[in-house]
Amino acid sequence: MGFAPYSSGFDAMFTIMPVIIGLGFLLVAGIVIFRMIQGGMEWSNNNNSPVLTVDAKVVTKRTAVSRHSHMPHGNEGMHHHSSSTTYFVTFEVESGDRLELKVKDKEYGLLAEGDTGKLTFQGTRYKGFDRQKSE
Repeated sequence: MGFAPYSSGFDAMFTIMPVIIGLGFLLVAGIVIFRMIQGGMEWSNNNNSPVLTVDAKVVTKRTAVSRHSHMPHGNEGMHHHSSSTTYFVTFEVESGDRLELKVKDKEYGLLAEGDTGKLTFQGTRYKGFDRQKSE
């Protein structure tokens, strides 16, 4: 009889925990599905946008670094760490509007703040930048 109060607490825990775990799984699955739909819509919008070439100036550059940690199977206690870098360049067009586009690492290295030239893009997709020679 001394254990009766504790058994009702354990019963409640075994009733509530599956619900909490199920809700957590649904939340994560919902976020993954939302991100997939969002990515598909952006891809479709980019494909339906015209390819434009405009006069532009490189106004700023930035990077976003993501760090990842993995624990490979069979390597008990050993973690594998990696990172990836995403590169962004902000261009200013003749109207004064600014457009930040994701670029490849080689393009990022070739562009410098203050460069002027012809920017080619399709929606949010960077296609290229032909730098004008400065005189």
